[in-house]
Amino acid sequence: MKRAMRERFSVETRTAIVAAQTAGDLLLRRAGRARRVRLKSAKDPVTEVDVAAERCIREMLGRRFPRIGFLGEEGSTSEGPDGRWIVDPLDGTIAFVTDLPLYSVLIALERDGILRSGVIYVPRLQELFVAERGRGAWLNGRRIHVSPRRRLVECAIALWHDDSVWGRRALRERIAALALRVRNVRIFGAGYALANVAAGRLDAYWEQSAKSWDVAAGALLVEEAGGRVTDGRGRPLDLSQPTILATNGHIHQRLVAALATPVRGRSRRT
Repeated sequence: MKRAMRERFSVETRTAIVAAQTAGDLLLRRAGRARRVRLKSAKDPVTEVDVAAERCIREMLGRRFPRIGFLGEEGSTSEGPDGRWIVDPLDGTIAFVTDLPLYSVLIALERDGILRSGVIYVPRLQELFVAERGRGAWLNGRRIHVSPRRRLVECAIALWHDDSVWGRRALRERIAALALRVRNVRIFGAGYALANVAAGRLDAYWEQSAKSWDVAAGALLVEEAGGRVTDGRGRPLDLSQPTILATNGHIHQRLVAALATPVRGRSRRT
């Protein structure tokens, strides 16, 4: 870790950075070579590497901060008086299993119901995204900001697909209508997508089946990069609820309306 980065962030954030990079190194050594893949649900795989990465992160953070609780995707939980870590040790397991590069490690610190730190590490791309409340968002030591784009026709948005989207005709129609108004629609996992909204590469991310460990780190990144994060209806984000809309702020209300309004003919490109 560079000295400037050590001095910029709190000890909790710095420790989360080291934990994310250590877990990322573990993932790199095992990418595309997971021996045991099981299904948590019909389309949600988990490997022994997910579990090992979560154990690695929990042990590192727990040794340094025994009073901070832990919530991990793979089942590690503990209570603590000084807040909790919210961790997805491998966001993008399908990509990991097939050796695509777009998987990441997600670590957030929540205290008193407020997100304080967020770290997203993409090991194959060697990209380290870091945010701390009130101190901005950073990519490999460089300050990042959301995009300035305001016209939907110039915007690229991302979403996560699952049966909650494609299984509902009305929602499919709204997404299709929105796709006609924007420049491009991409499908990414939450961690990678939210990091790229913060960096100004994407203009928005929407999901309606998210878990807290999917979005906690990325939500803070987007906010600290100057963007806006709410639930799908424009209300304050609640990590216990499944919907999230994160944008550059300029197009936020139009996306809220587009995703909520029944389709009545073709939408005008704006």
